[in-house]
Amino acid sequence: MNDAAPAPTPAPRRARVRAPELVGKGGWLNTGGKELSLADFRGHIVILDFWTFCCVNCLHVLDELRELEEKHRDTVVIVGVHSPKFVHEAEHQAVVDAVERYEVHHPVLDDPELATWKQYAVRAWPTLVVIDPEGYVVAQHAGEGHAHALETLVAELEAEHGAKGTLRRGDGPYVPPEPVATELRFPGKALPLPGGTFLVSDTTRHQLVELAADGESVLRRIGAGERGLVDGPADRARFSEPQGLALLPDGTVIVADTVNHALRALDPATGEVRTVAGTGRQWWQGSPAAGPAREVDLSSPWDVAWFADRLWIAMAGVHQLWTYDPADGTVRAAAGTTNEGLVDGPAEQAWFAQPSGLAAAGDRLWVADSETSAVRYVERDDEGTGEDGAGGFVVRTAVGTGLFDFGHRDGPADQALLQHPLGVTALPDGSVAVCDTYNHALRRFDPASGEVSTLATDLREPSDAVLVDGDILVVESARHRLTRLRLPEEAVRVEAVAHRTQRAATDIAPGTLRLDVVFHAPAGQKLDTRYGPSTRLLVSSTPPGLLAEGEGAGTDLARELVLAEGVTEGVLHVSAMAASCDDTESNSDSAAGANEYPACHVHQQDWGVPVRVVEGGATRLPLVLAGMDADEAPQTS
Repeated sequence: MNDAAPAPTPAPRRARVRAPELVGKGGWLNTGGKELSLADFRGHIVILDFWTFCCVNCLHVLDELRELEEKHRDTVVIVGVHSPKFVHEAEHQAVVDAVERYEVHHPVLDDPELATWKQYAVRAWPTLVVIDPEGYVVAQHAGEGHAHALETLVAELEAEHGAKGTLRRGDGPYVPPEPVATELRFPGKALPLPGGTFLVSDTTRHQLVELAADGESVLRRIGAGERGLVDGPADRARFSEPQGLALLPDGTVIVADTVNHALRALDPATGEVRTVAGTGRQWWQGSPAAGPAREVDLSSPWDVAWFADRLWIAMAGVHQLWTYDPADGTVRAAAGTTNEGLVDGPAEQAWFAQPSGLAAAGDRLWVADSETSAVRYVERDDEGTGEDGAGGFVVRTAVGTGLFDFGHRDGPADQALLQHPLGVTALPDGSVAVCDTYNHALRRFDPASGEVSTLATDLREPSDAVLVDGDILVVESARHRLTRLRLPEEAVRVEAVAHRTQRAATDIAPGTLRLDVVFHAPAGQKLDTRYGPSTRLLVSSTPPGLLAEGEGAGTDLARELVLAEGVTEGVLHVSAMAASCDDTESNSDSAAGANEYPACHVHQQDWGVPVRVVEGGATRLPLVLAGMDADEAPQTS
């Protein structure tokens, strides 16, 4: 520890801000049909989880909260506040499906109009807000990596309100829904096997299922059906929300075991499962991005495909593509910077946004880039100088414009719109079928004509498709089945619809804008400065000309941004990270009790903030990473 480093700003005393009421037009889920209010939670510690089911970071937080939820089930109530980005996510049944799909075991408020989001001044998915047993907001955290801080805060609140007599122990209002019997439950991806059968990732049941050639009859199940990371024979192996499947040249099936942050290998002949990449831990900024596959952390691998003599991985959790080389047992980042957005160019400079589907076709690797509602592709760069899969490739966009534009519009690719596609399939004529998931449609992009058309509608959250004897077999995830369609000679015609995200733009004043990322080290922790600066801030914009000054990377969480003249709207992309470690010196009774290697924690979040430049707009933009911003407390009216 460098004693000369400046001391971090101490966290302020917890403010006493009355929590606004919880309101949402969609009503409550997981409560047995009962409508709830804040009064129903009085006496419990409440953690509001503002999430949307398209967001992989939100899914990471759901997993982070599981242990806390179980450990403090008699004092803590987690309440999911579902706040949609996409139009489809405002559909009540879609929220019902997502709550089951991701095994959300707490009450959820469906807030399609973002009413509660606005009352709590939330700016990003995911955001966590802590309310004490007396109904006051005491903390706010954006992004991932806050589980340890929440654990510490919950223990403090239990002690404080236990002593005051304001803590009420007992079960919360969670009522599980009735289980539904189906052969598959929210299947994710499918793979044709050489013998004419199909392997399907039965995601919510944590299994793989082999179906007969009819795409319906179950031949066998692989996996015990319980969440876990266990190798072994088919009846004992465990997965955690598996998704993508790919066949290696030697006949091995690789499984993207998404929530385990791992790649698993399946021997189709014996059903034996083994782990070939990942540690079971989630990758964080600063972790190795290359090395022996079993020693490098991964982050929510969503799909896999064999391309250019190696396995490519859609690493949805960090907005990148990685590769796995089975010959030498290594993995490495191959495309993307970890920044979220849509930027083409050399692979190492490109930006993705939650890539979720891959399909290799000749000299191109097609990518369903879900959060930008885009179809992208990777191909060799004749001018590239990279080697071993890490470079020598370029990323281009076929359909899509950015994070906040989506809809259902056919026509020229530069005007066509998709809505959160999760799958791509190469067709025999060189075109690409797109599982346009949130439009419940199968779309087609033809590179020869540059046109986008609609092949089929009235599907339910299609997430993947495979070719079968001139037909196409679509994974209808929210209908829990595979559906066979004829490939039509002429595309289906649909009425064009365009959308933008429901989030209101933030009005900012022309000239200089002060950006403040608010971070207070959680109680019992301090900034980790042992290896240099403990914070990182990266700022960019769409369009790139929005900012005249202030773009780029730095270590200070505050920055002066200068808006370019003549640009009236855009998106500020802000990525912040802070590392804190347990303050064992201040927590120990003596210096001798200090731990030389305290536990350390990474807090990180990416914001995409739509802004509108207007006279009289704000001159300060606060983004809360952890703590409370004194100038922007939740609104009480």
